Amino acid sequence: MTPVFPPQFRALPAAARLAALFILLTTSAAETAKAPPIANFVDAAEKAGLTMTQVFGGKDTKKYIIETTGTGVAIFDYDNDGWPDIFLVNGTTLEGFPAGTAPTNHLYRNQHDGTFTDVTAKAGLTANGWGQGVCVGDYDNDGWEDLYVTYYGKNRLYHNQSGTFTEVAEMSGVTGTGKAWGTGCAFVDYDRDGRLDLMVANYVDFDLSSAPAPGERASCVWKGVPVMCGPRGLPGAKNILYHNQGNGKFEDVTAKAKIDQTSGHYAFSVSTLDFDDDGWPDIYVACDSTPSILYHNNRDGTFSDVAVVAGAAYNEDGREQAGMGSTIGDYDGDGRLDIFKTNFSDDTSTLYRNNGNGTFDDVTFAAGLGLYTRYLGWGTVFLDFDNDSWPDLLLVNGHVYPEVDKQNLGSSYEEPRILYHNNGNKTFSDISADAGPGITAVRAGRGLAIGDLWNDGRLSAVISNMNAVPSLLVNQVRSSNHWIGIRTLGTKSNRDGIGARVSVKVGERILVDEVRSGSSYDSNNDMRIHFGLGAVTKVDWIQIRWPSGLTERFENNISVDAIHSLKEGSGVVVKSPAKAT
Repeated sequence: MTPVFPPQFRALPAAARLAALFILLTTSAAETAKAPPIANFVDAAEKAGLTMTQVFGGKDTKKYIIETTGTGVAIFDYDNDGWPDIFLVNGTTLEGFPAGTAPTNHLYRNQHDGTFTDVTAKAGLTANGWGQGVCVGDYDNDGWEDLYVTYYGKNRLYHNQSGTFTEVAEMSGVTGTGKAWGTGCAFVDYDRDGRLDLMVANYVDFDLSSAPAPGERASCVWKGVPVMCGPRGLPGAKNILYHNQGNGKFEDVTAKAKIDQTSGHYAFSVSTLDFDDDGWPDIYVACDSTPSILYHNNRDGTFSDVAVVAGAAYNEDGREQAGMGSTIGDYDGDGRLDIFKTNFSDDTSTLYRNNGNGTFDDVTFAAGLGLYTRYLGWGTVFLDFDNDSWPDLLLVNGHVYPEVDKQNLGSSYEEPRILYHNNGNKTFSDISADAGPGITAVRAGRGLAIGDLWNDGRLSAVISNMNAVPSLLVNQVRSSNHWIGIRTLGTKSNRDGIGARVSVKVGERILVDEVRSGSSYDSNNDMRIHFGLGAVTKVDWIQIRWPSGLTERFENNISVDAIHSLKEGSGVVVKSPAKAT
């Protein structure tokens, strides 16, 4: 059988063509034909009750860049009933709305039966404006998950008080400048004092009253067509790090922590990871049209941007890309956390393999992820949707220029999702065409979050779509593979265990991930760690390295196909925290 390549295959570098050819030729057509489907994702949003419309700028034209970025999604258990709920950030339009009619954010409560109920007003979360991103974390360690929502304008911090929320950003000191454009965020205990701090990415310093019009500058023309301006040509904004003081207030430590030593980078998504496995959380920031940032934690309250020397700032050609979303996972099973990033159209996404020595290699083409250059990627997650023990990849796409539908520019405004299946040999296969209507449907997607919404081991995805209802992708194929879920409960560490490294021994393999807030595109996944186990029916042990420094193992009563809540200090100590020096 002669393989059929997409048109852009001929434009790839010779080495990339060889890698793609190897992957295609080593996949037996006969085996593929015989294999039963492993995915059939359908969009169950309407049936589940997710009926709100996500408003964001004009539908047919985008005059300014503020109309293009879209919003994030959070999956979290707001009422502590053990079932993940859904929070969707909303936006607005340039024209605005009459009093009392503006679109609002929405919180949907999980009804445990496949449906959700809108509890926004009851929970105290009605708010409007140019909403952007969201992250989750119990910043006061009271046992209830809090919400931070970024905006073009003042950001908002919602304190969860037994299932109802009070907005406390002003009194807590985390509104930002009021003129900034907040995008991605993540709660992270960067100094390991047991309290969650807050990292906030900012995009551009944008003034709507003086913003240039489409076509006004050279940077406001794309492929000969006048389009909205930016981010190039606009002033970049500085990222912000807030230190949790433990009394409900935060201190802006951006300068003290040297976060401001990297500025003007048009920052979007924030993903935390301990990339060098030294026990201290580092921070990766995907940036639009500029090099990515990798803040290395110096263990003394400061950070250094090591993205260039670590090989995670550019692609393998040494070229800066227009990064949007990012996700973290051990795709090749070597126990080291890797980075995947989505980018603008006319480019590929990027997979950075962690070499274990503080550096990364761009292995996008070698992994079979370099064939698509048409789509503009946003939200992305590593997820083991078929529970075969190898993390797969889901990407959400959508263009920023509605003009692409009126001109022959090689793209479409609404685009399909992409689902890559991990082959377990350091390569991926694109199975999108056969993964169900929820994958092939075209939308102008932005935010993406995943979670075990039904507590049955099936990972589902919630997607925010520009000027449309959200999507809820549910896999109708129930795999016979086994799985395990892990919820971390910190005691000396922060209550969520954010930053904890979780390892699971399964046969000859050790599966690894970390508990994190934020990630994807300005979104927050279900923070319970999920591992597919394949055909294995027994887990040897679960090991957790807590942010406090305590490492302990859990070996008793570890059943598969179940979610376990593991409390710090209740396992067998493997390593005690190092004494302060």
